[in-house]
Amino acid sequence: MRLGTLQRGDRLPKVREVVAMLAINPNTVLKAYKELETKGLTSGRPGQGTFIAGAVAQSTLPELTVLRRSLRAWFDQADAAGLDQDGIVALVTSSLRDFAERREPSKVRGNQVTRPRRAGGAA
Repeated sequence: MRLGTLQRGDRLPKVREVVAMLAINPNTVLKAYKELETKGLTSGRPGQGTFIAGAVAQSTLPELTVLRRSLRAWFDQADAAGLDQDGIVALVTSSLRDFAERREPSKVRGNQVTRPRRAGGAA
């Protein structure tokens, strides 16, 4: 939704489809779908599925293109420095935590950043 891939009215995959694709616990998917509904971003239609009902603030396409290009260049630098995918994820996660602490100190508990969970896995 944030990147504009999903639009108002689009149907989300059924829980069992997500479970099969990602090999995660159905309760995880149900909780994520419930959280989206609680935030007014989706609505369930009995017998039909879960549909996008709201929108989240999103950057404009040109902004996203510039950011994506910059991020790709950073990935190239990380690769050249010898980081593998796990190392890149660890560095990004750590940096995101530091950023969140500076941005909103009240939403950080210990080493855990309080942020919305995404359907489909870890950030």
